[in-house]
Amino acid sequence: MVSLVGDLPRAARNIWSLSFGDGIEPYAPTPSTVVYDEPHRCLRRFDRDEPSAQRPVLLVPPLAVTPACFDLRDGQSFVRFLLETGRQPYVIDYGQMTYADRNLGLEEWTHDIVPTAIRRVSEEHDGAGVDVVGWSLGGILAVLAGAGHADLPIASITAIAPPFDQRRTVTVAPLRILGAVTGGREVDLATRVFGGIPSYIVRTGFRVQAFQRELTRPLFVARNILDEDALARMEAIDRFMAMMPGYPGRLYRQIHRSFILRNELVTGTIRLRSDLVVETAKLTCPVLILGSRTDLVVPAAAARAGLDVLTGAEVRFEEVPGGHLGILAGPAARDTTWRIIDEFLSR
Repeated sequence: MVSLVGDLPRAARNIWSLSFGDGIEPYAPTPSTVVYDEPHRCLRRFDRDEPSAQRPVLLVPPLAVTPACFDLRDGQSFVRFLLETGRQPYVIDYGQMTYADRNLGLEEWTHDIVPTAIRRVSEEHDGAGVDVVGWSLGGILAVLAGAGHADLPIASITAIAPPFDQRRTVTVAPLRILGAVTGGREVDLATRVFGGIPSYIVRTGFRVQAFQRELTRPLFVARNILDEDALARMEAIDRFMAMMPGYPGRLYRQIHRSFILRNELVTGTIRLRSDLVVETAKLTCPVLILGSRTDLVVPAAAARAGLDVLTGAEVRFEEVPGGHLGILAGPAARDTTWRIIDEFLSR
């Protein structure tokens, strides 16, 4: 709390910056170069001074999230950590989703967007194997892409908080209960009317899942009004949530039906279409799974289920601290999540 009169000008300046000004710290993303830019599949290579002698790393964000999850700010940027440790990171940017994208499905990502990016990154490095790192549903997309394409040049997959078992996820329990009665007709109707899940609903949903953070926000600001770094961390998360795009209608119906209601991921057989089925047992590259007991969105138990699902691969599970985003970009991530990933990639 503010305790000295001499701190009042600084406190007032921070309050003004948060409320009416340009913020505590302007967003300064890590410089990158576009490798190719097509609808919902922009591949970026993060700039480094010297070529990397290590395998390239492809970062795969989940749907309804921007690539900023890997590059929130200095000190919370997995991208910069990869650069510092001598690696060459790339990231896929899906862009914004509109009503015109309502018919895009999961197979667009698992059988086109992600595999194409993996192949291109490999080509950029003379055919080298690619270490793929995905957060949340991004980890699932990487797994399904690898399982569905045995010829992909994947050296390894790291899945950070992947939702393998929806029975372990408390936040989707109401959807599962309702869906058991309705068969998911309410989601089907809503996504057909709106063409998907609009961005404002996605943002609201993320805030609801982080209810405790939203509830304690005023107290956090009051306690840290003189701590610009703490305020900048809070601001970075707010900015990240404000940029969230929406889901295409058909894709969200697939997620709701196959992942949430039927829990197909934990069975190892995912039916994307009547003529397109992915068997996760066909994935053979080394896999690292990370999860947290304090993650309310994807608890550790939901992520750990991948050990039983990916039967064709050598799989390692590590428990780390943090909430759903905190696992990837929290204050403790450098010494936990990032360090473990670095050790895994260096094997």
